[in-house]
Amino acid sequence: MSPTSPPEPSETASPIVGPEDPLTVPRFAGRATFARLPRRDEVERCDVAVVGVPFDSGVTYRPGARFGPQAIRNATRLLRSYHPGLEVSPFAAQQVTDAGDIACNPFDIAEAISQIEAAAEELLQGAGALLTLGGDHTIALPLLRVMRRLHGPVALLHFDAHLDTWDTYFGAAYTHGTPFRRAWEEGLLLEGRAAHVGIRGPLFSSHDLEDDARFGFEIVGAMELEETPVAAIVERLRARLGDAPVYVSVDIDVLDPAHAPGTGTPEAGGLSSRELLGILRGLAGLRIVGADIVEVAPAYDHAEITCMAASHVAYELLGLFARRAGTEDTGA
Repeated sequence: MSPTSPPEPSETASPIVGPEDPLTVPRFAGRATFARLPRRDEVERCDVAVVGVPFDSGVTYRPGARFGPQAIRNATRLLRSYHPGLEVSPFAAQQVTDAGDIACNPFDIAEAISQIEAAAEELLQGAGALLTLGGDHTIALPLLRVMRRLHGPVALLHFDAHLDTWDTYFGAAYTHGTPFRRAWEEGLLLEGRAAHVGIRGPLFSSHDLEDDARFGFEIVGAMELEETPVAAIVERLRARLGDAPVYVSVDIDVLDPAHAPGTGTPEAGGLSSRELLGILRGLAGLRIVGADIVEVAPAYDHAEITCMAASHVAYELLGLFARRAGTEDTGA
């Protein structure tokens, strides 16, 4: 069995355990896990493990994303079992569990990165894929290192207001603004298979774009959605990603602050939640091997708008995992 494969089901294997029944236990009660799903240690098999990384020591402006994982979990209480847009039941088609949080050093970024990398690799010895809840975007680097060891270099689909390919901040090479430059330098990404979506706002200089192009990224700017329909954006991204293993990284600030005020570095002019969910939905069938949702900082949120948006992004990603699993099961 490869380290990326969940335990093989058998006639004696336990059935898939889903969320608590909302018609028996009200959504505002019961488990505090993601979507009120079982914990990882409560089930034998695991197709997708949801894990939190409450780390935000790499932020360059407003802190608070360390409280993102639990806030997102709380918002997932409202999720339901059937996804009509993807025609799949994400919690019935696969065993999804909550693996808790990865504890990492809040005072030493290098040590925290090593802890995240080791913990993610261990989790993937008994799960098919990880859906990671941040935390700031620094955490994408150790997760991509694990993806590289399991799948080889991966295609990257990065949703964000910012490039996150800067070199250093105040001499620090590992921050939430540098993970994808480090990933490129370390050979974690497939050449010509990386894309940013939602980029906007001021830059430090034009050299930022020149460096980014040198690293092989394609940019779908936020303002492009003014004139280009979501379907056309999806077609462009699918052509870019191809049949490669894909890692999806979603910084919640890709959304306009009207849709996600609770984040550390908001930028005006972002995507709507409908546009983001529509693009994700259009990825059905791609070989998605892992994903993260980062930069949710609930202290700046209003009426749980940001947390709710993040919970639906997570649900969309779980739907994509389920659709992919169904394709593999049928040999399509």
